[in-house]
Amino acid sequence: MSRFIPFDRSQPYLLPPDLTSWLPADDMVHFIVAAVERVPMSAFCVPVRTGGKAQYHPRLMLALLIFSYANGLFSSRRIERATYRDIGVRFVAANLHPDHDTIATFRRTNRTAIEAAFAQVLLLARETGLLRLGVVSIDGTKIDADASKYRSLRYDRIRALREQLAVDIAKLMDQAEHADATDRDPQALPEELARRETLKAKLDEACARLEADAKAQAKAARPAYEKKKAAYDAKTGRRGRAPKPPDDEPPPDRQISLTDPDSRLMRRSDAHEFRQAYNAQAVVCAEGSQLIVTTDVVATSADAPSFASTVLSMENTIGLPKTVLADTGYASGQAVRDLRKKGIDPLVAIGRPCARRPYDFRPPPEDREPRRITEPWRLAMKDRLETTEAGDIYRLRKQTVEPVFGIIKSIMGFRRFSLRSLAKVTTEWTLVALAYNCKRMARLHAA
Repeated sequence: MSRFIPFDRSQPYLLPPDLTSWLPADDMVHFIVAAVERVPMSAFCVPVRTGGKAQYHPRLMLALLIFSYANGLFSSRRIERATYRDIGVRFVAANLHPDHDTIATFRRTNRTAIEAAFAQVLLLARETGLLRLGVVSIDGTKIDADASKYRSLRYDRIRALREQLAVDIAKLMDQAEHADATDRDPQALPEELARRETLKAKLDEACARLEADAKAQAKAARPAYEKKKAAYDAKTGRRGRAPKPPDDEPPPDRQISLTDPDSRLMRRSDAHEFRQAYNAQAVVCAEGSQLIVTTDVVATSADAPSFASTVLSMENTIGLPKTVLADTGYASGQAVRDLRKKGIDPLVAIGRPCARRPYDFRPPPEDREPRRITEPWRLAMKDRLETTEAGDIYRLRKQTVEPVFGIIKSIMGFRRFSLRSLAKVTTEWTLVALAYNCKRMARLHAA
């Protein structure tokens, strides 16, 4: 008698298989399908066709994207391959097999549907009592763009390359005319010429974009300069240094990527290397659920400029929180005032604590004179965080928002955007947060 269970891979099924019976009853896939059914059809971007092959249902495509992202499948080609190999993906796709181009197009053009699904999942969490909007935490993480940092150029280097390419193109044009006159093969030189003209066109576009951004920033800074200039002119006696007018010319060291112009060179800290990346923001519930309640993406390494706008974006979806916790990178007097006007109590760290282990392997840093704090709101915030009540609430920040980024990067494996441009990257980050929330809610329901 054999000690092993017999098997035969060539054995045909007597009845058609039911994929539902192959998945556990508490599998995340059932929650994703139910959540997507709540998204109204008006939120989808469905192209109008007068003939040809029928389209895949948009709810099927959205559920397929969410489930795939939740399981670490971000490439449209890998998702297409999984519709043949993965049981969960086959169930979501109803045994259909959308090609990678269809998947990629749907992801690019259905931002409204993804945002609607994100809101529906949060509303469902609030209906079931899993989400409470009392205290939330905000933080940002750098995620690589779909671009190489070696394709990023400085403004002064762009101008030098444009001049060099203009000279080279003129020489190649002369050589092409000479080749035509001497009856030689005309194919080689025009191809080389086309490559240089393509590069020059990209450099022209990048240069124009930098110059337009510089003019826009100068225009925005003009009112503040006029105010400072008027105050300076009104002084008597020793006036000091006059305010400098805003410059509408880009500085020589301003950089731009030829692959994804919206991305920027960033690094996590002074100890890390520069990467071509985006700064992805997330606001997380700090009252037990650890669900992401809103997201944003900015093309700057600084967190403070987007602090208030990111939190206030919740007003039109699931409502505003009572308290928001943020680290010292979000310390902005204007943002604190804007949040308080809306009835939100911000708790923002003032100064960077340097807690060291008693037997640290690294030598202790040199003693520095602490930064002098003079702004009244910073002094008031610092005093408040030293109280027991505020300190206990603020300690929730690190244990709520930072593990979320760890799960997204290490468990889900999302470390690089697949799309380019700030608008498309923002859509993809919302999709990642939606996939995370579905995983989290499925686990909370199972518990």
